[in-house]
Amino acid sequence: MARRAYLTAEEARRELGVAAQTLYAYVSRGLIRSEPSPDGRRTRRYHAEDVRRLKERNDARRDPDAAAGGALHWGAPVLDSALTLITDGHVHYRGEDAVELSRERTVEEVAALLWTGNPSVPGDWFDGPPPELRVERGMDPLRAMQVQLARAEAGDPSAWDLRPERAARTGARVLRHMVAVAAGGVGDAGSLAAALQAAWAPEWPEAEPLIGAALVLLADHELNVASFTARCVASAGSTLHAAVAAGIGAMHGVHHARHVERVEALFAEVGDPRRAREVLEARLQRGEGVPGFGHRLHPSGDPRATELLRRVRALDPGSLALALADAIAGAGEALLGDRPTVEVGLVALARSLGLPAGSPLVLFALGRSLGLIAHAIEQYGSRDVLRPRARYTGPLPTG
Repeated sequence: MARRAYLTAEEARRELGVAAQTLYAYVSRGLIRSEPSPDGRRTRRYHAEDVRRLKERNDARRDPDAAAGGALHWGAPVLDSALTLITDGHVHYRGEDAVELSRERTVEEVAALLWTGNPSVPGDWFDGPPPELRVERGMDPLRAMQVQLARAEAGDPSAWDLRPERAARTGARVLRHMVAVAAGGVGDAGSLAAALQAAWAPEWPEAEPLIGAALVLLADHELNVASFTARCVASAGSTLHAAVAAGIGAMHGVHHARHVERVEALFAEVGDPRRAREVLEARLQRGEGVPGFGHRLHPSGDPRATELLRRVRALDPGSLALALADAIAGAGEALLGDRPTVEVGLVALARSLGLPAGSPLVLFALGRSLGLIAHAIEQYGSRDVLRPRARYTGPLPTG
């Protein structure tokens, strides 16, 4: 369930445990943003995320041990990063709006931006024939990517050069191996998105920019579980092949990338747009929940979902996939008070383009791997080993 984007003055004061004068002081100091209420009343509303962050800071000062214990569970930031900022209904990569990047930049340019801070792509990064496939056909795609990367690492001694400028080149090789797995070894098509389009929708060249946009929008999402996993592995001095493979391992989980498969199943269960509300109501009555709605970092709505659905609407406004997405989104907002997440847009895109079954999960993993590589490279540059301590809660030694 998504958290609300705004609080009333009374709710904000209660959350912080402060008097009205203190709340107004926080606003005047720029710690909490406020704005007039849209209902026309002479009241103001307060940004809930600002209130929560300020409460976390205040709690940390009062009880540092408790704050440290909660930091790994959607708590206070645990490390510095210059990669991604999520704020005010936008996702920014190195200060650039991800939605705008998905419209104006190629996947390769966004990769370069994330990895180096500069969207200019050296000409030889993604050149050459597609890598040789080293996995069995029919293998689960995420598992196949892990196997491919492990075997590729064995034949890539330069991958152990972890200097950021060299690691970026390794990152390009890692991505090309992953795309080769996703595309089934289809010949080089000039770009990563074009390779996928040639393999998945060879009769529909219009699919290429949408596939590229999806990869860009999914490229990074701050310190998610896969990115943190990749950073931990990178901090130990492992190669990008190992760091990305570990991040993909995290994406195997139903609480991460495989959540998109639950959204695929929801689309299939609804089938007819006229059944959307009926299906969602039945799921709620059975206590099953509805996947694809509400994100804690996007209380006002996921801009990535909005953009993907906009792109599908522009390409194929009469598609059943779009009608399904609209019906599911409308029913979800009415019943849950939440807006759709990026997974809904991703499934709508894949169904509208007629992409193979399972392609939303593959797109998610491929896109997010741009960010995994970026996080690993950033971690190499810090030279810090990520080794938090645990608070022991077991039995005390005897004797």
